[in-house]
Amino acid sequence: MKLTEIIQPVTLTETVGCTDLDITGIQMDSRLIEPGQLFVAVRGTQTDGHAYIDKAIEKGAVAVVCEQIPEVRQPGVTYLSTPDTEDAVGKLATTFYGDPTSKLDLVGVTGTNGKTTIATLLYDMFRHFGYKVGLLSTVCNYIDGEAIPTDHTTPDPITLNRLLGRMADEGCKYAFMEVSSHSVAQKRIGGLKFAGGIFTNLTRDHLDYHKTVENYLKAKKAFFDGLPKTAFALTNADDKNGMVMVQNTRAKVATYSLRTLCDFKGKVLEDGFEGMLMDINQREVNVQFIGRFNASNLLAVYGAACLLGKQPEEVLIALSMLRPVSGRFDALRSPKGYTAIVDYAHTPDALENVLNAIQEVLDGRGKVITVVGAGGNRDKGKRPLMAQEAVKQSDKVIITSDNPRFEEPQDIINDMLAGVSKEDMSRVLAIVERKEAIRTACMLAQPGDVILVAGKGHENYQDVKGVKHHFDDKEVLKEVFDNEL
Repeated sequence: MKLTEIIQPVTLTETVGCTDLDITGIQMDSRLIEPGQLFVAVRGTQTDGHAYIDKAIEKGAVAVVCEQIPEVRQPGVTYLSTPDTEDAVGKLATTFYGDPTSKLDLVGVTGTNGKTTIATLLYDMFRHFGYKVGLLSTVCNYIDGEAIPTDHTTPDPITLNRLLGRMADEGCKYAFMEVSSHSVAQKRIGGLKFAGGIFTNLTRDHLDYHKTVENYLKAKKAFFDGLPKTAFALTNADDKNGMVMVQNTRAKVATYSLRTLCDFKGKVLEDGFEGMLMDINQREVNVQFIGRFNASNLLAVYGAACLLGKQPEEVLIALSMLRPVSGRFDALRSPKGYTAIVDYAHTPDALENVLNAIQEVLDGRGKVITVVGAGGNRDKGKRPLMAQEAVKQSDKVIITSDNPRFEEPQDIINDMLAGVSKEDMSRVLAIVERKEAIRTACMLAQPGDVILVAGKGHENYQDVKGVKHHFDDKEVLKEVFDNEL
């Protein structure tokens, strides 16, 4: 594509060189530059792309978009300046990849908990309806049936547009994506057109980045503020921030709730470890999910599908056939007669939700043993809160490693133990090795008990000192179960 076309949506303050150039690709990482590409210098949280302009040119960049044109310039290279390259890069990528979201219906899901479940279930449901569908999620990206591994909840704007471009080219009618607070704050979704937005809930998370809950809320709200009039904004009326999110949106507002009057109303009639019987808008449906938080997620899925034009009856039939997302309240039955549940819960609120669901189903008929850790180099303030939440609703708690990253696992465990009172310490064990912690929980469990292994869910690695070692909670549990036979 010609450079003159690519730069159309961006305000330029200065241009040095020829814009009648053929551009073969766009990059914001100088290491990925190939000959004939455009390099966009973005000031990131870790590094400033302006320091790598010459490196990008050495690798073959023929044009550079930056905030300040260098005094020393390379001959034959076009330099363009714009006030905010972070804002510009999404628009440039959207244009280069043929404005993919004008060719498919893109729905974004944001909130602290439930994003992966809702986005994935919508992807599964619309494939069940017979459409080609794309998914952009924490667990994996999919272009219809093709899996594309992922590193971030929301990819950078260039990767995002490249994936969406492929989805459009391959005939996808819908795409569902998780929209993280980071992606909004860093303008990674700039240039995308959304057909709808869904808000799940808002609790403490990512304060290592946002610093305050208010900043975190503003980042989520900015997504709804940016939705067009043609889109829908579906919000959780049970969350105290639910209506705050949509107060300034131009989109058509709809609500879902388990507790109050709304557009999509649900109620749990019966629940067990096999699933729930729900009432949704005065129709009963059996679903293969457990817990009130999942009932709320399913209402969001139901509401979004109806807002996208599907008939309520066909949506309910599809809901009854959907299965839980990998690593999200994943229940495994032990030969000894106890249940193990693997869940991604890594915030105090998510842990509370999962333990509530377990206690509701158990109804005092068994004990709960929780294995939990906290990630290294992340919000330290939630560590004691995680331990408190685990102790509050468990008979036994084993505090262990999660992804320690560049911290010492024992230091993280000590931060968590600081949240446990002296009276409760008798019910708490600290075991650094996660595998050993899971095995110990299984040894302690009796028939009818439930073990919750929280924090990693779908992840099949442990991040230690920058190296990802293979580790899968479900695999460890299955090994233990095999030895019980």
